[in-house]
Amino acid sequence: MSQIETFERLPLALTSLPQALQRFCDPSGPMPARMMAAKGLVPVRGSDQITLLAQLAHDVAAEVKAAADRSLRGLPEAVLLPACEAALPAAVLDLLADLFDQNQEMLARLIANNVTHNTTIERIARSAGELLAERIAVNETRLLGAPRIIEALYKNRNTRMSTADRLVELAARNGLELTGIPAFKEHVEALQGQLIPEPSDEPLPQDEVFSRTVAADSGGDDAIVFEEDATGTEHVAQKYKPLSMLIAELSKSEKIRMAAVGTKAARLLLVRDNNRQVSFAAISSPQTTAPEAAEIAKSKEVGEDILRYIGNKKDWIKSGEVKKNLVFNPKTPIGIAMRFLGHMRADELRTLARSRNVSAQIRSLAANWATRKEKG
Repeated sequence: MSQIETFERLPLALTSLPQALQRFCDPSGPMPARMMAAKGLVPVRGSDQITLLAQLAHDVAAEVKAAADRSLRGLPEAVLLPACEAALPAAVLDLLADLFDQNQEMLARLIANNVTHNTTIERIARSAGELLAERIAVNETRLLGAPRIIEALYKNRNTRMSTADRLVELAARNGLELTGIPAFKEHVEALQGQLIPEPSDEPLPQDEVFSRTVAADSGGDDAIVFEEDATGTEHVAQKYKPLSMLIAELSKSEKIRMAAVGTKAARLLLVRDNNRQVSFAAISSPQTTAPEAAEIAKSKEVGEDILRYIGNKKDWIKSGEVKKNLVFNPKTPIGIAMRFLGHMRADELRTLARSRNVSAQIRSLAANWATRKEKG
């Protein structure tokens, strides 16, 4: 790491402050002096004024804290912008990033400031707009020293797809494994043999395609409806066909990242993808929930590997719906289905014993379990 993982938080130790500020910040000092300082009425200017107000915004006295916070928020940009570039304590720069998280120029200067701590940059990277994300992404030295910033950019829907590919390739080339991206290895494999584009001022065509897909997916957290035809094949309901068509046009690496940044609607489509790496990225996404897993466990269009993954996920199999759907799905590996037969109700077991969709072995075992439960 190029910087330590933590930094001294506010309020700073008095000895960490410039000597000229210490008398105004001493919590054991006179309250009137601290209050005057909090209101900006003492002869301190420039970056020292920022540090003073940041310290007093964490004073032991509530009145001083409130006054300092108001003064800090009310400072003109002519004072704030240079402070974002100054060698101030990391905790002070972190506070500026927090208080002024909508001020793009301040954030840009904080990003360019080598004194700004990695944890601050990581927080900015999680929700930065496209241009700020690009500014963060070009500082490879910082990124290699703090891989969690790469992970934050990857998961940020505003980060260009070409940039995400470049960051994954950068990490892999330098022997980093991004554990915060569950499908990192799959994304690395998807990039094999591809030409990785250099940073550019304007989005590339692939960025535009990915952005359109993300936009179409926005607000798509409702469950996608899959309709079965006469042959039992699932089809996406008309409402979601535009999203399914856009996703179908994505490359493998784009689909893998979509599994990380997309909504439930996108994941329910991606988990049915014919490519195992893509479907695994969707099912292993940290955003995938037990109710989603229950929907997926019912599908006859997902692969056995996906059903096996669900059946081995401890948090998900606490759900009775997940277990039931796995048992009734003819594609579920027999070993997984057998584990959950004992958890079914007698009426469910009788229905399963009559089903022609599951194997004869499961039907027979279900009948035996039903008899035992009815007797017991």
